[in-house]
Amino acid sequence: MYPVDLPAVEDTDLTSASEEYLSFLESRPHDNEWFQSSQTSKVAITANHVRRLQLFEDDQPDCTLLALHPPDDPTQVVALYLHEKWWRVDDVLRTSSKSRIGLILVQSLTERVIVFLLSQVVERSSQEKALFSLHPRTESCKLLWRDGQAVGFYTIKQKGSLCDGWSSLCYLLPALDTVLVRRSWRRRGLGLQMLADFCSSFSTEKFLGVSSPLSSGMVAVCRSFLQQHKEHLEHLYEVEAPGGWTQRRNIWLSIQLGRYSHGAGINEESSPTSGETQRNQDDSSQKIFSCRLDRTSLPTCNVNPQPAIGPSAQPMIACDPSQGRSSPSSEISGTGCSPAAHAHDPNSGPPARPPQSLNTQQTQKSNPSLSAGAHREKPEGEETQSRAKRVRRT
Repeated sequence: MYPVDLPAVEDTDLTSASEEYLSFLESRPHDNEWFQSSQTSKVAITANHVRRLQLFEDDQPDCTLLALHPPDDPTQVVALYLHEKWWRVDDVLRTSSKSRIGLILVQSLTERVIVFLLSQVVERSSQEKALFSLHPRTESCKLLWRDGQAVGFYTIKQKGSLCDGWSSLCYLLPALDTVLVRRSWRRRGLGLQMLADFCSSFSTEKFLGVSSPLSSGMVAVCRSFLQQHKEHLEHLYEVEAPGGWTQRRNIWLSIQLGRYSHGAGINEESSPTSGETQRNQDDSSQKIFSCRLDRTSLPTCNVNPQPAIGPSAQPMIACDPSQGRSSPSSEISGTGCSPAAHAHDPNSGPPARPPQSLNTQQTQKSNPSLSAGAHREKPEGEETQSRAKRVRRT
């Protein structure tokens, strides 16, 4: 049996067991034990070769486990300490249960350890940074199991959940946030399978999001999916937090207008998905839905929005902090937003826009303040200032 098949362990038990074992290593004599990392190499189990790994973002209370690393490279992980013994990383990713196949909702702590390994450890070299920032412990997530091993996962930002821990903004629609397929399992349509599963899991929602920016591989997956499922052409949007109409852009329309790189279409022809990560891998923008408070202490979102079209479009939706993650009094079911924070139902439909057959120049001429293109006409700083002014006027 493998760790995921053993009885579930609690956060506090995992952390306390790790601390006790590390104290034991620090206090015992130098008669080292050895861990056989492969057929040709082994690593001494000493306190100098063990480090703590934090599992979750902004972890309160801490949830850590111990990782064994080779003497010459502390960034590598050879084994993990679980259930009072050391396990090879490949064994932590495996299962002996024949019922564990396909996409399964993550529920146990060991399953979250597997998501951590896939996103932080096994798919990067010693020269690379982690593929993703740490996920919150409550993040909705599904693992993809094939042939007795975990080969990928995807995470979801639930409608109504807070964008972050310091503002009162909430997501206005479910959003597919991160997607990963292991390199050895790519070019098999698994990314397409995960996108289809995400859409079917929220079949009652009128609009669904995919977090921005989309990688070329994710664009290819979306193109293939929308070509096969035309009922989702008007339902799937590239979004930034909190997902109001000023932070949404229809994916199919963007593909048709050539807003994404041409290479995405080429990749799609050779493979349904390239398995690339969907988040930007630059440290400054790994958290795609990054919300903050501006200098005026008004809740704003650090986004690059599509210009609002229509008088009812709102630049942001502020949530009532006192209501937590949900609000019984909200007019928007499941959003956790204060009724006074919006003037219309954001899911009632997209803002009115000119027919696609209209010439872009004619549209701009009829209303010079609107831009029909995908790029803003103003510098980012000027746009942020003007948006802040609009908020203060309200």
